[in-house]
Amino acid sequence: MHGMEPSWDDLRTVLCLVRGTSLANAAGALGVNYTTVARRVRRVEDMLGQKLFDRLADGYQPTQAGQMVAEHAARMEDDANALLRQLQGRDTTLRGPLTITAPQLLIAHVLAPVIDQFCATYPEVELHVRATNDLLDLNRREADLAIRISRDPGDSLKGLRLTPQQSASFATAAWADRIAADPQGMIDWVVYAAYMDVPRNVDPAYPNHRIRMTFDDMVAIRAAAQAGLGVARMPLFLGRASGLVQVPVLPPQPYAEIWAVAHPDVWPAAKVKAFRDVLVPHFRAIRDRFVA
Repeated sequence: MHGMEPSWDDLRTVLCLVRGTSLANAAGALGVNYTTVARRVRRVEDMLGQKLFDRLADGYQPTQAGQMVAEHAARMEDDANALLRQLQGRDTTLRGPLTITAPQLLIAHVLAPVIDQFCATYPEVELHVRATNDLLDLNRREADLAIRISRDPGDSLKGLRLTPQQSASFATAAWADRIAADPQGMIDWVVYAAYMDVPRNVDPAYPNHRIRMTFDDMVAIRAAAQAGLGVARMPLFLGRASGLVQVPVLPPQPYAEIWAVAHPDVWPAAKVKAFRDVLVPHFRAIRDRFVA
């Protein structure tokens, strides 16, 4: 097959396999099955007369030639994304696809009315919501607009702060009654695994604390608090929306702010602006949910 040139699909497959290190990960990124990935890689190797990957027990390891192909494909991808972003930023229509991303709990407790209002106002826009805590790559057009809970929403992005936030301690009503009746009693905490300790700045009037369990996910922390397993630190909006009681063990503390961000090329696009025009007034109207 020498003399033939790889297609963009083939080059992109090599790039995704270098990034993902396995057929399954590359297939997921490309939206194909893993046998298609393997077939495309073999085809590129045959065309180029070069071995691009070492097939190892724990995944695909790119050879020097494979790394060169992936780097070239990445530059092609960057150029294509730059062009598409610039064209999107010039789009003045209010129809067609729009992808936003936000954390799951923010969608459930804050953004659902925004989504409903936007879809009712702009029925020709095909809104896709990616609910994830992951920071999707807006340079690579994984989303058009991101709503992020962050102290650093991205220096290369254009952003608008929607609201400041605070966090505090929340628990069930039974725990709140127990703490009020015996401030010196032992307080069980449910904490985020990244910290593995009782939050700083707890009120010294409540001196006795222990970690009962740790989780790596706020949904699980909230569920544990709702089950009465202990006191949890969480953003005010979430604690207030979860049927929990704010207990005075941890006074309100500064928490990461909520931002709307997009790539500067995409920020002026009509659909992105239209979503912001619904989003911003909503946050202004409910700002007291986020701060004490």
